[in-house]
Amino acid sequence: MAGKGTFSKFFGFEEEQPKEDYYDDEEVQAESSYASNASNANNVVSIKSGLSSKQKSEIVIYEPRVYSDAKEIAQNLLHDKAIIINFSRMDDGSARRVVDFITGTVYALEGEIQRVGNKIFLATPKNFQTDGKVTELLDKKDNLS
Repeated sequence: MAGKGTFSKFFGFEEEQPKEDYYDDEEVQAESSYASNASNANNVVSIKSGLSSKQKSEIVIYEPRVYSDAKEIAQNLLHDKAIIINFSRMDDGSARRVVDFITGTVYALEGEIQRVGNKIFLATPKNFQTDGKVTELLDKKDNLS
């Protein structure tokens, strides 16, 4: 019953007793490997260790007024930030040009752009995932009333 004693020793339930002569070589090797595993307990790695603690997701909100603001919006997308763009302070023609520019940037980054309201868009780089559509939520709300 060397296995039971080894199990108890591994978890600290039983004090270590001197090895007896009747153990064969395989049992002794198994015990020594369990003991070395117990001594390497400091090799435990946290599940969160793969995540970079300095890298936080960000969402930036913009209300562009001129077409040249599109460059700053695109720079934030290039730095893996999600962007909410409110075009309420911009004329429709300029807003379309900015949306076209941002759509090209998002396409190059394998991200997404979607309308989330009247003159409001959400642009996300590749590492962001959105769930649901605002129009679906509004349709459900309209059906409930």
